[in-house]
Parts: sequence; C-alpha cells; structure tokens
Amino acid sequence: MSTATAAAASTSLSSAARRRSSPACRIPAPRRGSLLRRPLASSSRPLLRPVSAMASPGVDGEAVASRKKLLIFDAEEALAASLAEYTAGLSEKATAAERGAFTVVLSGGSLIKALRKLAEPPYLEAVDWSRWHVFWADERVVPKDHTDSNYKLAMDGLLSKVPIPANQVYAMNDTLSVEGAADDYETCLKQLIKDGVIAVSPVTGFPKFDLILLGMGPDGHIASLFPGHPIVHENQKLVTYVKDSPKPPPERITFTFPVINSSAHIGLVVTGAGKAGAVHKALSGDQKSLDLLPVEMIEPQDGEVTWFTDKPAVSMLSKI
Repeated sequence: MSTATAAAASTSLSSAARRRSSPACRIPAPRRGSLLRRPLASSSRPLLRPVSAMASPGVDGEAVASRKKLLIFDAEEALAASLAEYTAGLSEKATAAERGAFTVVLSGGSLIKALRKLAEPPYLEAVDWSRWHVFWADERVVPKDHTDSNYKLAMDGLLSKVPIPANQVYAMNDTLSVEGAADDYETCLKQLIKDGVIAVSPVTGFPKFDLILLGMGPDGHIASLFPGHPIVHENQKLVTYVKDSPKPPPERITFTFPVINSSAHIGLVVTGAGKAGAVHKALSGDQKSLDLLPVEMIEPQDGEVTWFTDKPAVSMLSKI
C-alpha cells in the first residue's frame, strides 16, 4: 500500500465576516490578539488506505471508498500532528469560500487531547480563528464547570488556548432540563442556518457542518448514540436527548444521524486495543443491517469520512 500525507488546503483566506445575531446558546470564550497567518506545513506520514469494505449494498464501491479513508499511525504524536493538519486545512478551505465561516463540531473523550497541536505553532498563528464557529455533537446535562462536561473538556484542552471569538462558541444551556436543552440547541442551529452561518445540505436538507470530529467508545457508540438505543433511528430532529445513557451521566443531548451524515467532512479518532473489536466490525465489510453499531451508521450522503487510528485499534483487521 502507498503512503500519503493528509493535505492542507492552500487557498487564500476570505477578507471579511458578516455580523450575525446572537443565539442564546452562545457562551463566552477567551479572546486573544489578531494573528499573522502563515502557510501550513506538512508534518506526518501515516499509512493511508481507502475503506473499500465499507461500501453499502447497491452503491458503487469505488465511489464510496473514495469518501472513506483509513489512516493508521505508529504513534499518538503522529496522529495528533496529522489531525491538526487535516483540521487546519479544512478550516482554510472553508474560510476561503463564500460563507467565510468554518463550522466545526466537537465531541468528548480523548478527542480534545488529540486536537492539542492546533494550539501550538504553526497552527496557532496560521489558522484564521476569527472564522471558527464551534459546536458540540453531544453534551452531558451537567453544569459547565462539572468534570463530566464536554464543554469544560474542550475549553480546558483547546478553546481557552486559541482566539476564537467569544460569541462563536455555542454551548448547551445547562440551566434547562434535558428535553429543554435539546430543544434549545436545535433552535440555536436553526437560527444560525437562517443567519447564513451553517450551510444546508442540498442532498438531505439538514445542516451541513464543515467538519464533525468524533471519537468512538469500545461498544461502537459515537456522540451519545448508543447501540440498541431507539434514538439512533431518529430521522426528523436535529438534536435529541437521552435520559438513560448506559454510560454515566445518564442525561445527555446529542446530534442525530441525519445531521452527522450531512456533514461535509467527518473525522473519526479511534485508538487503542480496547476498540479493536468495534473497528473490526465496522471496517471488515461484514455489516448486517439488523445489527449495526452506531459507528457503522456513519454514512455521509455528500461528504467524506477519515478514520484516524493506531495499530492496536486496527489489530483485528486481517487485510492491514
């Protein structure tokens, strides 16, 4: 198999962002000074493989494989470097487009640590942070200063270290019930679509984020969409809620699959031997429609999925 490097886009950045109204879900984030942008440099060289086994029945295999790629790294440091390059490249491409905004969705777990290099040179100075709009794929219904909060995790590990405008960080309202928090976040997304911040997929009619970054649990769950839970089949709402999460805390809100699968790009960060079984099931080409893990239900309608993995996570794949 050939080796390749995740490419950073080289398009020049757009010059001005439109001012928009302020949905209630905006949360203050620390500010820093203006940046001198520099070209982004290539850094790490992972093994790159098309995930041809993930082609869906009735869909052209090559076309699907071209939208799903598997990156395998020898070390976590190399994965983090490549993930930063990938994210910064998509940011540059998005901010050069007509909308002039980069809509990025975060989740919890080890993902934030994997994004740490974005807060270091050259990305700290090179990225146009003023165009970033940050969302969460899921959140635990706890106060923002709680150790279980995905907001706190992202703020401590990344957002407090980069100069994203305070009113462009969109967090869950932690003063509401789980039902109220889900409805409020959906209202926020709909308002930002009206304001022109979030694009709409012409294929699905759902919000089309520039990038959704996800981790995966050993059970194959992504965001707060757990195996066997009825909300994995929700196909109308943008945001829904869980009161009985099998993993504590029990109350959470989460993006639904129609939103996740409408994203332009999905970065899936999966490492460690404990996840090898779910990775094998997802990538071995042996999916059964009645027994899909949530990670197997990531099926972008008009986008691309890139898996960022290490050797232990793919150790059960016979063709690696």
